[in-house]
Amino acid sequence: MSEPARSDSGAAAAKVSGAIRTTTLWIEAPDVVRLRRGVLEDPSDGDVLVRTRFSGISRGTEALVLAGRVPPTEHDRMRAPFMQGQFPAPIAYGYISVGCVEAGPPDLLGREVFCLYPHQDRYVVPAAAVAPLPPELPASRAVLAANMETALNVVWDAGIGPGDRIAVVGAGVVGLLSAWLASRIPGTDVAVIDIADSRSAICAELGLAFSPPHAAPQDCDVVIHASGHESGLDTAIGCAGFEARIIEASWHGSGQTRVPLGGAFHSRRLAIVSSQVGSIPAERRARWSYRRRLAKALDLLRDARLDALITGESAFADLPDHYGAILKDPNTLCHRIRYD
Repeated sequence: MSEPARSDSGAAAAKVSGAIRTTTLWIEAPDVVRLRRGVLEDPSDGDVLVRTRFSGISRGTEALVLAGRVPPTEHDRMRAPFMQGQFPAPIAYGYISVGCVEAGPPDLLGREVFCLYPHQDRYVVPAAAVAPLPPELPASRAVLAANMETALNVVWDAGIGPGDRIAVVGAGVVGLLSAWLASRIPGTDVAVIDIADSRSAICAELGLAFSPPHAAPQDCDVVIHASGHESGLDTAIGCAGFEARIIEASWHGSGQTRVPLGGAFHSRRLAIVSSQVGSIPAERRARWSYRRRLAKALDLLRDARLDALITGESAFADLPDHYGAILKDPNTLCHRIRYD
């Protein structure tokens, strides 16, 4: 598919009859961002024109992309569905967009939808690329959809069952959503572990127990590591009981991560299993499509308590001035971008 927007000068854009102008956030080089103006291609039959209402920043992944830390071996796998440009830069990257369909098939016209699209104010995509929001889900909360999809995949990979004792190390968005989903399985005992005591208030809002690393539970049946730091992985291994399963939900980019395999790691017969949202777990793959998983993620977001995970909001026009600081702020969970 051709890129849904092309960068043109204002003069060139003015020559396009009926053209719809668009603005996109581009990473021009590591730690350098700016807004580019462009013109949308005319929608074809089966396409939708979406006017963005909100987009969301996926702090962990976008920080690695902004820093140019996507390894060359992962350039193809890390491409977002409608990414523009090439790694490491220039690139328009992102995959959390919520908007309203302004043109397209009658059943989608005027509906609010979610799409895996970069930070851009309007765009054209195939109608199959958007997912309508459930009636009870406000667009402002739907920016959590991609993270909820990831958390759902993590819980599937973890194989959590009723009554399990679970530790989740790392109270970022994915860690908190994974813990929240796990806590809804009957009889589970879920603890969230993080070095930031400030995360305890958000855990309380979600009905989750919080613990600092020095008081982390032991002998857990399942441990989910989502901190993105090797010290967190050390804590996760310490939480695991005999023959327990440790799910590595963090992605460390091009960095080197030391894994503490000494001590009782082998005698406790521990297993470390990766989880990545790009693949549906094998035991569900025959029945679950990506579209079905996204629809379920949107459905799971109808709980208003999850608004606690949105810790800030910026206007799109101001994003270049604040993007780097948002990604570096350890207090950021999901940061929402507003398109006025």
